[in-house]
Amino acid sequence: MSDSAGEPQSLDEKFNAAQPQSLDEKLSAAQELQRLKKLIESAEDEKSRLTLEKLASDSEKKKAQTETESWIDSEDKCAEQFRRDLEEIQEELENLDRVTQDLKREYKDLEKKLQLKRAETDSLQQRFKIKAEIPVKRVKFTHSVEEEQEDQEEHVESVFTVTQRPSYLLKGGHALITFEEEKVSEQILRLAKCSVSCDKTKMDVKPYALTLDPSVKFEVHIKVSKKTVKFRNAPPTLPEERMRDRLELSFSRASRGGGEVENVQYDKQNGTGHVTFLNTGVAENLALRGKFCVDTDSDMLVDVLPLYQYQLKKFQTYSGVPNRTVLLGGIQDVIDEEDIQDHLEIHFQKPSNYGGEVESIKYVPSGKQLMAFFSEDNTDTDA
Repeated sequence: MSDSAGEPQSLDEKFNAAQPQSLDEKLSAAQELQRLKKLIESAEDEKSRLTLEKLASDSEKKKAQTETESWIDSEDKCAEQFRRDLEEIQEELENLDRVTQDLKREYKDLEKKLQLKRAETDSLQQRFKIKAEIPVKRVKFTHSVEEEQEDQEEHVESVFTVTQRPSYLLKGGHALITFEEEKVSEQILRLAKCSVSCDKTKMDVKPYALTLDPSVKFEVHIKVSKKTVKFRNAPPTLPEERMRDRLELSFSRASRGGGEVENVQYDKQNGTGHVTFLNTGVAENLALRGKFCVDTDSDMLVDVLPLYQYQLKKFQTYSGVPNRTVLLGGIQDVIDEEDIQDHLEIHFQKPSNYGGEVESIKYVPSGKQLMAFFSEDNTDTDA
């Protein structure tokens, strides 16, 4: 028991108060006391450790909270920047969409204009197109042309004049009539229609002024080289330099019809080229032969052609109206083709019908067509 009832007893006091009388009990009590002291010390140490850990944890918690707040703030700023960027991109996309629509409309307008221009170009090409097969004709020598001596040694020059006769496509149910005098055609063209008798019936024929298709006239100047030929079908079976050397060596052999070579040009992409000789005569002989054997790894047979130079000069286009020819339309096949043509000629020969002497007439029945050609002075018409 304690001296004062209000004061707590210490562990030692309690131990002494409860001390047993025997020695064993005293030793056991002492050991228990030591064990309890150690437990208390261990509990105090654990308490201190936990307190330190709590302090460290609180510090880490505050640091993590600060970083989290910083990250949240940064995320808010990024979200706001992203929102602004998205709005700008959407606005730019809307502008681009408007520009695209404008460009599409402009493209469609330009495409329509291009189609119109193409149609106009096709129409003009058809009007001014030169498409004619030139027949084989004997060439008449007129006179020699004085040239410089050097040019005479290098080339043979020829000049051809090509003249396209004016033409008109005469369709079915129409006729062309050419009078001897211009005033007769003028009188006929003043009439709205002409009533032509055909046996027991009559038909109304309408006269039209005739506009011919465009025609052209030009000169073709051709120069044929006396020293240079071109070759083809010579693929690069060897490196380019060796191939050029083999070509020069082969064309230099007189035994094969060649001669001393001045220059060799070779295009390995196309297997073509030019060979220029020092003397005339070699190029002509090789061009007439048409083939030549070139020594490569194996014999190569190449085509040899003359070298031409073309030049177009004095190109002229013209379109006119024949003064003495009238187009007659609205003709019906009421009788035979020859009879209709005869009745038309008889009708328009009579002065009482405002006609006159007929030089030529050609009628084309329905379902047919014919190309009529005119001479330049309009004195005759061939159909």
